[in-house]
Amino acid sequence: MTGFKDQFLKKLNSLSKVDKKLFDQIYSFWETKGELALPTEMDSWVQTNFGSIADVKKQDFIRITNTVTYEGAIFNELRTMRPLVESGYNFNDVMDQIKATEGDPFLHPETGTPADVFGRVKGDYCITASNVAKYDGFHGLIIFDDHNPLLFSRKRVRDYFDVAYKWFEKANKYNPLAIYPLFTWNCLWRAGASVIHGHAQVVLTESQAYAKVEDLRISSHNYQERNRSNYFDDVYEIHKKFGLAYKVGDVRVLVNITPIKEKEIMIFGMGLNKELADVVSDTLNTMKERLGVSSFNLSIILPPLSKTAEVWEHMPIIVRIVDRGSLSAKTSDIGSMELYAQSVIGSNPYLVFDAIKR
Repeated sequence: MTGFKDQFLKKLNSLSKVDKKLFDQIYSFWETKGELALPTEMDSWVQTNFGSIADVKKQDFIRITNTVTYEGAIFNELRTMRPLVESGYNFNDVMDQIKATEGDPFLHPETGTPADVFGRVKGDYCITASNVAKYDGFHGLIIFDDHNPLLFSRKRVRDYFDVAYKWFEKANKYNPLAIYPLFTWNCLWRAGASVIHGHAQVVLTESQAYAKVEDLRISSHNYQERNRSNYFDDVYEIHKKFGLAYKVGDVRVLVNITPIKEKEIMIFGMGLNKELADVVSDTLNTMKERLGVSSFNLSIILPPLSKTAEVWEHMPIIVRIVDRGSLSAKTSDIGSMELYAQSVIGSNPYLVFDAIKR
């Protein structure tokens, strides 16, 4: 099977001069090799776990860095074959664990969870609550009617988005200084969820957007000022040239070549609307059914609710979804490299793209 490095380099070498210039405006890349001396006593273990002794002795890497945002990734598909510490249960055990937690306070949110000071928002498939342990002044929950957090559908995701926006509006009406919204969805414990019952989170903050959002806003605006072109349009076009992007109506979908972690998908939309919700729902279902994703982090960057001194017009709605690994793994998917240096990636973006495109 052809690895990501070979596929990426083939696409890179086929770019026109104009497209290569566009790529160089945003990305840098390096090819590197690693070699090791393997004791013959390890041959059997390596063959069993990695399939090829030769591939382990001589390893090829590709490192890609976004020089606008300084997000970057090092790709080595051998990483997906590492023997990890497992908890011992399989997907059916996970489903049993999900069922075993039915009846938690989220099942009766109006009596089992606190309300925000401005009340609740109720949709067809969810209701809001106030987070007990907040990480900002306005920090709410969107509690799904369905206990199973892996149940997705277009009508449900549309409702989650609709309720989220109504929550933002109510919070802003209560405090007009709170204008910067953020939607997040941590699915199951690998993604940081402390409650199994399906839920998402909404926050609305004052003074300035959250640090990483503001960093992206400033970096992309500076790029536009330098190059007289929209950063997000150019990122999409580059991924399209590499065979890693497509459109559904006005919604653009790409598999990120500088992912924060495995199988990261980025979606650019024009609003928190039905079209975006349908693409997000379809993407989540495809990740679950075709890519084996059972735990994920999802975030949505939205524009401020009122006019600000800073520039936001160049920013689309930005959805990012990342796989957080097997629910049965005890080994964390994120270590010091991801926290302090550059993400290390084992999954092949082209395999992810083939799945979601279909």
